[in-house]
Amino acid sequence: MRPLFRVFFLMVQSQRRPLFYGLTLAFVVLVMGTALLGLSGWFITAAAAAGLAGTGATFDVFRPSAMVRFLALGRTAARYGERLTTHDATLRVLASLRVRLLERFSAAPYEDMIRLRRATALNRITADVDALDGIPLRLILPIGAGLAAHLLAFVVIAWLADPRVAAAILAIYLLGALAVFAWSAARAAAPSAAAERAAQRFRARFLDLVRARSDLAVHGRLPAEIAAVREADDDRRGLLAGLDAIGRRSAAALSLVATSATAAALWIGLGLAQAGVLTPAIAAMGVFAALGLAETLAPMHRAITELGRMRLAAARIEPVIDAPAPPAAPPAPAPVPGAAALALSALSFQRPGAAEPVFSNLSLTVRPGETVALTGPSGSGKSTVLQIAAGLTRAGGGRAEIFGHPIETWPENALRARVTLVPQRASLIAGSLRDNLRLAAPDADDAALAEALRVCALSDAVASRGGLDAEIGPGGAGLSGGQARRLVLARALLRRPELLLLDEPTEGLDTETARLVLAGLRHALPDTAIVIAAHRQVEIDAAAKALDMT
Repeated sequence: MRPLFRVFFLMVQSQRRPLFYGLTLAFVVLVMGTALLGLSGWFITAAAAAGLAGTGATFDVFRPSAMVRFLALGRTAARYGERLTTHDATLRVLASLRVRLLERFSAAPYEDMIRLRRATALNRITADVDALDGIPLRLILPIGAGLAAHLLAFVVIAWLADPRVAAAILAIYLLGALAVFAWSAARAAAPSAAAERAAQRFRARFLDLVRARSDLAVHGRLPAEIAAVREADDDRRGLLAGLDAIGRRSAAALSLVATSATAAALWIGLGLAQAGVLTPAIAAMGVFAALGLAETLAPMHRAITELGRMRLAAARIEPVIDAPAPPAAPPAPAPVPGAAALALSALSFQRPGAAEPVFSNLSLTVRPGETVALTGPSGSGKSTVLQIAAGLTRAGGGRAEIFGHPIETWPENALRARVTLVPQRASLIAGSLRDNLRLAAPDADDAALAEALRVCALSDAVASRGGLDAEIGPGGAGLSGGQARRLVLARALLRRPELLLLDEPTEGLDTETARLVLAGLRHALPDTAIVIAAHRQVEIDAAAKALDMT
């Protein structure tokens, strides 16, 4: 239960006042509901007794009926205010948790980020955070308000009626609810967690199916993957059905608790009325108050069925939100006059668990306006060198400097303002071509966007699609591989970097187009240092010098 209370404490920290108001209004709702039924029971019984005694003409019906109306209307208003306040506070908390998760994910090392599946990250940010809304709305606040309402009801009933009636109601409700909660929670915790895991597996498989449907269709695996998604959905539905059965049994047990408390109040009240200790109207008030307190149990059965889901989500999110926030960025160092744009000295890198280093004792100097190609077979470390130069991966040994300062001393924002990496699999978003280009330069006008497209030999293709407003799908769906590659290069050009790192930039382009694009980039960025992880001869030919990493 620790993660649940830890997450709730974070919620209270950020929304202390709204949650307190919500708790207060929830308490007012329960008190007014109990008072409404108790007063109604007294009113009906007292009016009937006055009629039987022949004193009905003098019985005051106006003040009790006015109080009944006040309680009914006040309860409705308090319920509205409670829902509005607690739900608004909870949604604000969940939004801040999502932002916090995104901050922690974005601050994670590059190696961790590329291993994190998009479906997994999406589940953390959406499904896990959504599961946490039950902590304040169906667990902590209802239980807290319910306990306070029972204690107040005990005091009032003991004062107006008899302590024995009050003690019986309180004991049956508290002990019965505790027993049902413990029994049901023990049976629902594992199925609830299993249902949440099954739901996340289903969502992950479904997202993977949607994203890879074209490849699956080409390789004849689409029907099998659809069947796997349906099987995952069937597992999820089966677990939810079992969980619903537990919820129905717990709801029935809680209803039995309320019935038992009401019956006990009736039995004790009748005995006291017959003994002349209480009037029938006061005895009826205790019975109806016991019936009204059943409302305190209403949220409990849903909290029981979601307890495992909430605990699982809180346990997964707690380590992420407890991770230290990224430190404040130090001031950016001033570039050293005459320093190389990139200087690598005796650099080495070895993957964890590998017997041999990927490369060792690598040295490279790239000055402003110079183009250098990294050559060598696949696996020789060309992409890794670019990642180190971009500050995404740490070298195992040696020294890497940008404009005369070690890479690790550059603040993230300052580094990104000077260095741009175009990896082999750069991402494109669903939206217009303009939207994709403006990811790199939000303030760029259409003329600047058009010029970047022209440099990358993409003007004609964009014009044939309807211009910058043309829509593409996720990952560049709707574009050819070469067009998507050139769009990514045009986006990098808009950054106007001082150090441009290109990983196999002409993949998917014919030789003539590749030569045209590389020459256009060099002409558009005359003072930029360019490093190319070269796979083709046309990329090597575009460089002033080459470093063989064999």
